[in-house]
Amino acid sequence: MPEKEILENHSLRSFLIIFVLLFNAFTWWYMTRKMLEDIINNLNIGHMQDTTLWAIYYTALIGTSIVGSFLAHKVGRIRFLCLWMTLGIITSLLPMFFNNVTIIYASLICFLLGASFGLGMPSCLAYFADHTLIENRGRVGGTTFLITNLSAPFFAGLLMVSDLTINSIISTVWRGLGLLMFVSLKPEEKFDARTKRNKRFVSILRNKSFIFFFTPWLMFCFLNRLEEPILREFLEPDFYQLITMIEAIVTSFFALIGGLLSDWIGRKRVVIYGFVSLGLAYALIGIASDSLFSWYFYTLIDGIAGGLFMVTFILVLWGDLAQPGTGEEYYVIGNMPFFFTDVVRIGAAPYITFIPSSAAFSLASFFLFLAVLPLMYAPETLPERKIELRRLRKYAEEAKKVKEKYVGKDA
Repeated sequence: MPEKEILENHSLRSFLIIFVLLFNAFTWWYMTRKMLEDIINNLNIGHMQDTTLWAIYYTALIGTSIVGSFLAHKVGRIRFLCLWMTLGIITSLLPMFFNNVTIIYASLICFLLGASFGLGMPSCLAYFADHTLIENRGRVGGTTFLITNLSAPFFAGLLMVSDLTINSIISTVWRGLGLLMFVSLKPEEKFDARTKRNKRFVSILRNKSFIFFFTPWLMFCFLNRLEEPILREFLEPDFYQLITMIEAIVTSFFALIGGLLSDWIGRKRVVIYGFVSLGLAYALIGIASDSLFSWYFYTLIDGIAGGLFMVTFILVLWGDLAQPGTGEEYYVIGNMPFFFTDVVRIGAAPYITFIPSSAAFSLASFFLFLAVLPLMYAPETLPERKIELRRLRKYAEEAKKVKEKYVGKDA
């Protein structure tokens, strides 16, 4: 077999492994979270107890992700990922055994499902980072997010027509299929358990490059979560559902476009463009909240920014900043705001709506523009030589086309 064909087959297999790992994990998380929503809603409990259950879920998720980042280095990443998916299969079965769910059982299920996702997610993302070329990382991540988001309505419909027992079985089978496909593709252990980690959590937090990206990401997560209940209260229910659906579609496609752009012009520019445009969108609805155009413009920009940030922050940036064998630690801290702020949203929902909508949108705009400041000092994580090489390659291709055009005429 020619060497070029061998390399292409290896590249295809690497992509399939990454895609199976991420796609199965993201969709399984969506399915189990939907089951938790149904369980908690059926309890008919007060807001405080509702918030407590979600706090248990996210505390378990974040806490076990820290533990998992250490365990992965002890037992080896591939073996640990297989154990993690096996744990997901087991915990997915739990809801079917509790037909009459009490708040104690719900607390146990929240803890176990949160732990079964959080434990291996840093290693899952670190595997993605370690097995993708830095100049293709955005494209691979964007493709995965696009397919995952587009498949979400299918999984939502599947779970809505079934009861808790059937949903539990579906999520169990789905997680089991993910494990079977992952093992059958024979993933490679790039860094073994003896790989020395030269980064700790404290040293990561002292890394200026990390902080310059982490700070605006944290601000965005807080603003995005806290604005949601305000929008839900301010807008008519039908119109809110409409713009939510439009935004989800735009976000899905711009996850791919954002990934391609981050590989082409760099991560820093993509993130800055996202924050500036989103700040303008919030400023517009703060000034003209009665205008239908303002809301459609906001929906479009919010969807675009959401897609850009989803692939850039959740998948790409922390992998760029991590050194070999340290991906777990970077992804644990880097993605913590995404989960932590959801608890804040749930807890603050009844109180945040007392803030006047115009003031809330204007404040959001101000803080989004403020978030750009640390990005001005952040380094570009995509090597400049990669950007220049792409530009030169494009220039050479255009020059070749021009030459062929005029040579053809002369002939």
